[in-house]
Amino acid sequence: MNPLDVALEAAYAAGELLREGWRRGGFAVEQKSAQELVTEYDRRCEALIVDILQKTFPAYAILGEEGVAGKGTQAQVRWIIDPLDGTTNFARGYPLFGVSIALERSGEVVVGVVYNPLADECFAAEKGAGAALNQKPIRVASTSSLAAAVVASGFPYDAWTSANDNTDLWRIMVKRALTVRCDGAAALDLCAVACGRFDAYWEHGLAAWDIAAGALIAQEAGALVTDYRGGDAFLRRGEVIAAPAALHAEIVALFG
Repeated sequence: MNPLDVALEAAYAAGELLREGWRRGGFAVEQKSAQELVTEYDRRCEALIVDILQKTFPAYAILGEEGVAGKGTQAQVRWIIDPLDGTTNFARGYPLFGVSIALERSGEVVVGVVYNPLADECFAAEKGAGAALNQKPIRVASTSSLAAAVVASGFPYDAWTSANDNTDLWRIMVKRALTVRCDGAAALDLCAVACGRFDAYWEHGLAAWDIAAGALIAQEAGALVTDYRGGDAFLRRGEVIAAPAALHAEIVALFG
């Protein structure tokens, strides 16, 4: 079976569970760290996703945010999953969250799916095959300067204690971009770049599950996706810039 089809099946199933939890309310919320929450639906959705993926690809390794990991024998192939991108939004009733599932082969992400269950929007991509929103092709915006750009970012979970809290780059961006947004859902921010809602996105302090699927979708939609140095180590370094080529060059120059 095609891995993309299985990823879509898992994303839709987890999305339905999230919709159900959102409508019901009253779910348990815990504190993972000073600025990071986890809900019972993070764990339930991850378990559901892992179950679906392992039924078809039992040998594939799994990296999941909540620690429900499959110990597959093919370590060079792994699923990277965030069962609830935007946990704080979900917990506080802010209607922007989703499911993120990526497949990585030998260090290269080759499948990405991000599903927003409230909007019923499913972003998907395969390496070299383009990106789509609900099966319709998408492309990045043609914006070529920060002065005309809507840009998104966020803040790391250790912002209370780390000097590298992203406020310096926000100060740069608010003086140069048309406007800057903070929506609290990295995968969906990358997908917003992919379909032209945002012109660019940057952030650091991220984990692979935050950005793996969204980064591929943005790339396949025409964005340059790199680390702050303009290199391809964004998953390893936990930092990302995603933007059309001309705009990307301007941002990298500012961050250098």
